[in-house]
Amino acid sequence: MQIDPTALPEVLILTPRRFGDARGWFMETYNATRMAEAGIDIAWVQDNQSFSAAKGTLRGLHYQRPPHAQDKLVRCSRGAILDVAVDFRAGSPRFGKWVGVELSAENGRQLLVPKGFLHGFVTLTDDTEVQYKCSDVYAPDCDGAVRWDDPQIGVDWGIAAPVLSDKDRNAPLLAEAPRPFTWEGGK
Repeated sequence: MQIDPTALPEVLILTPRRFGDARGWFMETYNATRMAEAGIDIAWVQDNQSFSAAKGTLRGLHYQRPPHAQDKLVRCSRGAILDVAVDFRAGSPRFGKWVGVELSAENGRQLLVPKGFLHGFVTLTDDTEVQYKCSDVYAPDCDGAVRWDDPQIGVDWGIAAPVLSDKDRNAPLLAEAPRPFTWEGGK
């Protein structure tokens, strides 16, 4: 597995190796031992999958606050997405900065989004499926969101009028959102 940093050092791109032959290909998407050897020692407790019928469907920017904060390992198993992580840790020198990575069934890449980061994606194709591992279970009382089009963050989604849920359409701006995460130095 190849592991590459992004402009936000805690957010990583993981690219599993594919082994192909005349039948197609095989890819190991997760191996706890290999991940731990690479310094990624996260206990995954929940797997999620979403389907979006229309290109331009945007889901985000979401987070889950402590005590049920989640690390996420995201991949696109059908179609393609622009996957986005935003530093949401109060006091971080990169607070409000974002990174976007194209994940697709074709490129096989995965994005590791740690606790303390907002997460969202927009579908780049119709009929898109996204799968992700979470380090904690979904807890509705800890669920939160920040507006997808917040000008303070300035994510370039590449779309002006996405398909949105009411939750995402009505989420607060970054300046109005609570600050459940604190930067603890380091990267």
